[in-house]
Amino acid sequence: VVESWSFLDTVESNFRPLVVIELAKGTKEETIEWFTKRIVDKKANGGAQLLIKPLVMENGAENIYLVGASHLRLLLGAETVGLVKECSDNSMRTFTYSSRKTFKDFADDNHNFLTMAECQYIIKHELENLRAKTEKMIPGYPQAKLYPGKSIVRRLLTSGILVQIFPLHDREELKKLRHSWYGRVKVGYQPLDDIRCYFGETIALYFGFLEYFTFALIPMAVIGIPYYVFAWEDYDKYVMFATFNLLWSTVILEVWKRICAILTYCWGTLLMKRQFEEPRPGFHGVLGVNPVTGREEPVYSSLKRQLRIYLVSLPFVCLCLYFSLYVMMIYFDLEQWALDYHKENESNFSSLMLYVPSIIYAVVIEIMNRIYRYAAEFLTSWENHRLESSYQNHLILKVLVFNFLNCFASLFYIAFVLFDMKLLRQSLATLLITSQILNQFAESLLPYWLQKRYNRRMKKRMCSQKTDTDMSIAEQVNMEKEMGTYLGTFDDYLELFLQFGYVSLFSCVYPLAAVFAVLNNITEIYSDALKMCRVYKRPFAEPTANIGVWQLAFETMSVISVVTNCILIGMSPQVDALFPDSKMDLVLTVALVEHLILAIKFIMAFVIPDKPRDIQMKLAKLEFESLEALKQQVRAFQMQLHFLLIHH
Repeated sequence: VVESWSFLDTVESNFRPLVVIELAKGTKEETIEWFTKRIVDKKANGGAQLLIKPLVMENGAENIYLVGASHLRLLLGAETVGLVKECSDNSMRTFTYSSRKTFKDFADDNHNFLTMAECQYIIKHELENLRAKTEKMIPGYPQAKLYPGKSIVRRLLTSGILVQIFPLHDREELKKLRHSWYGRVKVGYQPLDDIRCYFGETIALYFGFLEYFTFALIPMAVIGIPYYVFAWEDYDKYVMFATFNLLWSTVILEVWKRICAILTYCWGTLLMKRQFEEPRPGFHGVLGVNPVTGREEPVYSSLKRQLRIYLVSLPFVCLCLYFSLYVMMIYFDLEQWALDYHKENESNFSSLMLYVPSIIYAVVIEIMNRIYRYAAEFLTSWENHRLESSYQNHLILKVLVFNFLNCFASLFYIAFVLFDMKLLRQSLATLLITSQILNQFAESLLPYWLQKRYNRRMKKRMCSQKTDTDMSIAEQVNMEKEMGTYLGTFDDYLELFLQFGYVSLFSCVYPLAAVFAVLNNITEIYSDALKMCRVYKRPFAEPTANIGVWQLAFETMSVISVVTNCILIGMSPQVDALFPDSKMDLVLTVALVEHLILAIKFIMAFVIPDKPRDIQMKLAKLEFESLEALKQQVRAFQMQLHFLLIHH
């Protein structure tokens, strides 16, 4: 590979634009010249060895640049980032340039061996790894300080010189994907492999989980309908339904791990080595030396961070939780007012008024969740976490705790303080349906409508301009740079997590919850697909091997649901009648059943393997082969050393 870099040509006649770089208007010439030189410079000189071309817009502005790379450069980059590809013998192996001929569909003239998403991921990796050498500042901007080893792109972003970097859409491929994905209404699986090739593994895995979760809800929905129709107040039958639900939630989460392993093995991300994490772009501190890498980078006291977390963030979160409970009590006052109004009037209008407090409360919950999300992001950023993974974990914890209390506190209060099952059913149904409608509107329909309006204006403006050979790419870049930026799968997983809570926590009270969840998820698949293809800029592909911390969040919710359902069944009049003399016996029986179901859940989780047997064997075989290869390298080195010593 080292030899390959030396003869790598940075000029390629067939330039294929892959990534767009937008600089701030009025960026100084010396900055642009220095930055573009670093992008095209050879790797040996600290450059990225990529291709770059300015794009002149209709207004004459030259602040937009297109970045591409030669075929050879991308292949060498694939080895650098550790991409895993399929070999001719159908096994999955880490790609190396020296063994390129052993990979399936590889040919020197086959420029489709790497998907466009993989090519863009490689370019992003190379740009982010452009590091300062001896520069103390960005040329032309003395206030934008640099130090050896600092990521140039990250400094340009934080200084406001670089506006954005985004990958271009492939309009032909996108058209095909749209048609196979949501272009026609059909009953069937999503084209997950095509989604993965176009958007990368993280997004494909989210859609895989959404599809799987929807199919997994169908048995619950089918069983729930007759319970709703025939056995509304019969808690004896609900014991069977709740028990099935609780064991079902464990099985689907365990089976998902296996499906996830199959998908990510086929996509190559299950085998990808975890790279050493760099400090996140927003991390700041006094310049020091990293004790692990020995490189210069900002250092920030962990004590200061802990003080910020425990003395500022924690009290703020507690204050928000208190405010959420205060709003909940106002909701119950409104419920009481609606009930009194209905008793006085007994009309159709007063019957409808019974649902108004729940609808208002559901809207308020959504507004509070969104406002709190911004506050949580600001606080987590202010805490100054060094790594992106640490930042994400703290953000997810803050958001999950607040969302859980905000969405479910009223239901817990109705169930375990007011003991009002009729109100619990009504509130659960209203909160679930209202939140689903609001999410569909806010996340997909409204952004799609706004984007369509902007596209129409842009096309009119473009048609009035003089056309030339570059107009199509200029038009595409102009449209895409104004599109919204997709902020990741966080909100999508959060929505599914809360839905899972509505379905599982109080399943024995409202069996129809799963039916509404299935209907919502079917429309969610189409609206999210529309959102990815038509509303947002194309996101960079991000390799991932699983759904991360969300797996733990769903498993925690399923454990909580065991406790809530057991208590609800224990509180039912039918079960209560079985223990007329001693309430302590009732409590002990409920606790025993709850522990028994939890024990069965944990045994099932232990018994069902996370990876199918064939994938375990393939992974073990690869590990064995890599150890054997390492032994051979050590033996060859020892023989060379022995040979040198004898001749010396």
